[in-house]
Amino acid sequence: MKLLDIIEEVKIGKRINREEGLSLLQKVELLDFGELANEIRYRKNPKQQVTFVVDTNPNYTNICNIDCIFCAFYRHPGEAGEYTYSVDEMIRNFKTAAANGVTTVLLQGGVNPALPFDYYLELVKRTIEEVPEVHPHFFSTSEIIGMSQASEFTIQEVLRKLWDAGLRTIPGGGAEILSDRVKKKISHLKGTSDDWLNVMLEAHKIGYKTTATMMYGHLETDEDIIEHLEVIRQLQDEYHGFTAFIPWSFKPGNTPLHKIIPTYASSTRYLQILALSRIYLDNFDHIQASWFSEGKKIGQVALHFGADDFGGTLYEENVHAEADFVNKTTVAEVIQLIQDSGFTPVQRDTLYNTLKIFEKAEAM
Repeated sequence: MKLLDIIEEVKIGKRINREEGLSLLQKVELLDFGELANEIRYRKNPKQQVTFVVDTNPNYTNICNIDCIFCAFYRHPGEAGEYTYSVDEMIRNFKTAAANGVTTVLLQGGVNPALPFDYYLELVKRTIEEVPEVHPHFFSTSEIIGMSQASEFTIQEVLRKLWDAGLRTIPGGGAEILSDRVKKKISHLKGTSDDWLNVMLEAHKIGYKTTATMMYGHLETDEDIIEHLEVIRQLQDEYHGFTAFIPWSFKPGNTPLHKIIPTYASSTRYLQILALSRIYLDNFDHIQASWFSEGKKIGQVALHFGADDFGGTLYEENVHAEADFVNKTTVAEVIQLIQDSGFTPVQRDTLYNTLKIFEKAEAM
């Protein structure tokens, strides 16, 4: 099919296939791509608003046994810098964050087989009981698989027990690129694409809402990008359990993969992938821009390439910091960045419910 015909299909709301998506990624001029994606963005979310969440991203352990070569965060037991925090320590961390206005705790850690399953259940229960101001957005698929292996409960049983403890949402980490060709090279101990998809499927069946993520800019091809978008779109068709899609670029600092991929993916590549995501993922309500991973200016530009959400304020973040990549902001700055981009900032919760609308020149 000719490129102009594909673009017309997009404009009338017709779902595109893999080959058509690949043509868009490889052939559409950047500004035209942004214009097309923005047309879809306003069809999905017609208001001149951009949402954000006041969140934090601490870690309870950096001990991990799956040794991904793109990761600078993990340590082995006994290595310098390894840690595992007690539930008491994490609750104190959450209380400090809540006192600073945080409403969502995005909690992840290494896959640490020494931790009993009761640790995770206690963490969820006590967060809800003792820090009711925050929403627990806990545990990547890799951690949930690790809990299953250590406890000998099935994935479904682990998810059900976490649900009964009070967990309702799960972050989308651990996907990287959902192509087994790539996964075998960058995270061969982490499992297959189907493992990630299966955890998400079982979670959606129970009633969890989750995000879907993609880390690109390493060993993937354009075809792998399309494969990733296709499989999460298929899963979304079943239960509509994904709230948002969040792509970001690989940060090579201090990672084993640095010797092969020493530089960041370009801002142009990010905007292309963001625009393609908004067009291809026709059953996703939200696409998130990343000021954190791509820089504040590109985060602002991304709001004109199909994104309707500006992500979180990240009161604490450690994983990218270990890769020598640090961006920090404040709630007031996020509000200003969104306003300067021509939008009305809207503070949301984890489930995209509106908490506060910031009219022009209003700050927190």
